[in-house]
Amino acid sequence: MKDMKDLQDLQDLQDLEDLEDLQDRSSGGAAPEEALMLQLRRAVQEVVKQSSWWERRGEDCCILGAAFLLLPPAFLLLGSAHLPGLCAGVLLMGVAHAVITIKGAHLASHGGLSQSRAWARVWAVFFIEVCGCFPAQAAVQAHVQMHHAHTNVLGLGDSSLWKLPFLPRAVYLFVAPLALPVITPLVALGRGRRGAAAGSRTVAMMALGLLSQYWLLVRVSGFRAPGALLCMLLCRALFSIPYIHVNVFQHVGLPVFSPSRRPRRILQMSHGVLNLHRIPLLDWTFGHSLISCHVEHHLFPFLSDHMCLKVKPVVSRFLMEKQLPYQEDGYLSRLRLFYRRYQELMVLAPPITELVGVQ
Repeated sequence: MKDMKDLQDLQDLQDLEDLEDLQDRSSGGAAPEEALMLQLRRAVQEVVKQSSWWERRGEDCCILGAAFLLLPPAFLLLGSAHLPGLCAGVLLMGVAHAVITIKGAHLASHGGLSQSRAWARVWAVFFIEVCGCFPAQAAVQAHVQMHHAHTNVLGLGDSSLWKLPFLPRAVYLFVAPLALPVITPLVALGRGRRGAAAGSRTVAMMALGLLSQYWLLVRVSGFRAPGALLCMLLCRALFSIPYIHVNVFQHVGLPVFSPSRRPRRILQMSHGVLNLHRIPLLDWTFGHSLISCHVEHHLFPFLSDHMCLKVKPVVSRFLMEKQLPYQEDGYLSRLRLFYRRYQELMVLAPPITELVGVQ
């Protein structure tokens, strides 16, 4: 049970005030920027209070439910003897897998699927371990405790995890992501050796998810062993390229801060986070908070995807009125930038930014 308690302790950090307190302890005393963050938080809380349960959680839960409803027709179509039916099955399975393992796992890591902490832990294990093949505790720790609390802080949350400087740019951007379905469980198994209890549970949950999909592909879709494995890899890799792109486009290339000279939260997030322009497929598959509302998500990580979209006008207007950055760019624009400046952005060490006078 110790691993479940650790997961609960890590999920407690999702609360906005806890994250801000953690940053304040690293940053020092009071500053005018704290008053700005307080004003923005009050404005956002007012929007949240006026929102229904459907807006706060219902719409995102409905999207996740729809993803699960795509699975039966996907398995049936994958058994088709005709190429169009087979392709349709791969597409449906890939979309469902992306919604469940990216949007679902991301919401679960923030406890965004239930107000009950007990149920939040259950959903975290289900979406992250059973569906996503990764230890829930490690995912929450890396994403919430490190990435969110230390966004773009050198050596802590600077997205260096996503850098593989030994790979050529074309391989990194368009080929290497396809290996994610294989790399993810291998990394999970490596982490599992560090703790017997947590590792055993993670391995059992991963095996449950993988074997369930394999069994259904054999029994329902009619695949033989090699074909079933190949189909699993193909469906799980379908959205892996944009997934890697999104993770690097929205932080890498933006200001990076020294741990000893980090700015206040509102400055850190407005300078170190970027929204991508809305892409309907990715917005609904990955979630608004990972695509077009990433700034809002980093400022208020407890909000659901739909609520991030709802408060987006409030946040953007506030930051622009206070003459703070509100950074947005298109997916293809960022892709061109990273392709042109790959050596500078993904190989060389990033320069440290100091916001003079506001640290």
